[in-house]
Amino acid sequence: MNFVPLIAIFLIFYFLLIRPQQKQMQNHDKMLKNLKKGDHILTNGGLYGVITAVKGADLEVKISEEVKVLLAKSGVAKRLEETPALAQNGVASTQG
Repeated sequence: MNFVPLIAIFLIFYFLLIRPQQKQMQNHDKMLKNLKKGDHILTNGGLYGVITAVKGADLEVKISEEVKVLLAKSGVAKRLEETPALAQNGVASTQG
């Protein structure tokens, strides 16, 4: 009888905190697996760029007209749709 409130609190905690976080992690992992050349991304460090090559667990990302960096896939915060701000900053093109 004394365990019923404890179990109820655990279930509430699970469904309000743990389960949504697990779903968010699964969605992020799925997004990382589906990254491809030409995708616009935002890195965990706040850099915007375009993927120019996928090399296993790493990505080559164009962050400026003549600047490319090698980035671990785990460093990608999210995939973006192309925006006018990205196009104005010279990262819309994936050539070069």
